Amino acid sequence: MAIGSILMAACNNTNRRAADDSVDQAQGVNDTSAMVNKQDADFAVKAADAGLAEIELGKLAMEKATDQRIKDFAQRMVADHQKANDELKSIATSLNITLPPVISEDHVDKQRKLRDKADDAFEEEYIDIMVKDHDRVVSLFEDAASDARNADLQAFAAKTLPTLKMHFEEAKTLRDSISPMDTTTIQRVIP
Repeated sequence: MAIGSILMAACNNTNRRAADDSVDQAQGVNDTSAMVNKQDADFAVKAADAGLAEIELGKLAMEKATDQRIKDFAQRMVADHQKANDELKSIATSLNITLPPVISEDHVDKQRKLRDKADDAFEEEYIDIMVKDHDRVVSLFEDAASDARNADLQAFAAKTLPTLKMHFEEAKTLRDSISPMDTTTIQRVIP
């Protein structure tokens, strides 16, 4: 049993190093080989990492969620983010931008914690993650849509942004419907 625990810990450390290294290595390679400025290359890496995370978390939610609305939302996350990541990969290849092949450590930790949740707690945590992650990603894509120097990356950000905003709004609506007593959603009634 002790050997099993050691092997499991070693595997987790290897997965964590791979996740750490994937984003850092992509950014390091891009510093010397990308045919765009560092800011544009970093946008592509962060966008790819976020997309990979939405796909992985969506697959987990499709497997574990019991609420059909959550399953349907998760399925859209997988489909929409896979489509966006495929488009981003094509652009990145043409610009010699290296994208991370796996999700970052931050997303691995979220996935691990989420996997340990059950039933309602899982669904609430998944939707909360979706709200927070999409809030950050919308901001990332808004910045790129207005500030990216590369026309292809700027166009990709502008084209993808409406879908991300729709995901963000849908996630907030789902969060409010499954946890209506959340203090972030209560509005004061002034007498």
